[in-house]
Amino acid sequence: MNPKVSELLERIHQIQEEIEQEVQRRRAELHADFEHRRIRFEREVLEQQRRFRAGLLAYIFGAELRHVATAPVIYAVFIPLVLADLFVTVYQYVCFPFYRIPRVKRSEHFFFDRSHLAYLNALEKLNCAYCSYANGLASYMREIVARTEQYWCPIKHARRLLHAHPYHDGFADYGDAEGYRRELRALREALAGLEAVERK
Repeated sequence: MNPKVSELLERIHQIQEEIEQEVQRRRAELHADFEHRRIRFEREVLEQQRRFRAGLLAYIFGAELRHVATAPVIYAVFIPLVLADLFVTVYQYVCFPFYRIPRVKRSEHFFFDRSHLAYLNALEKLNCAYCSYANGLASYMREIVARTEQYWCPIKHARRLLHAHPYHDGFADYGDAEGYRRELRALREALAGLEAVERK
């Protein structure tokens, strides 16, 4: 990889670490503690949150017409999401072992932590769970497809990608035929090495 690109990627990684530290600091301010993947708020914080919870009936009957009208369309998408989840999971369980690609762990992509927020009523929590599932699925699928791409076609695109997956920067440069043939085996072997990294 180009040394300048490596340096820039390292700076991006450092900035991401700083952002995570700031997020952790803000969580501490809000008195949110994480215990065994479960979030606990102090009693006073929970009481304050409950004061901002909208009643379920008031929430439903006070809903805007555009929200009510589009809700069936939004929730109808759940069926293709579940089907996509099923197919991509079967795909990785069947194919990845043949390519020596470690399977993607679902638990690293699906987070349903908003149910602990006392200021959300039951319907808001359901909506949040739906969004968490859809975004978690997108993340899960992206990781599976990214690993597949690194195995089969690890070539950078000619145009800049808006949100490239993390493997893309290590791909062979577009148009570099020699580099592609030279790096393909190493890129495939790097995938097999992911398992050791993920265990740490």
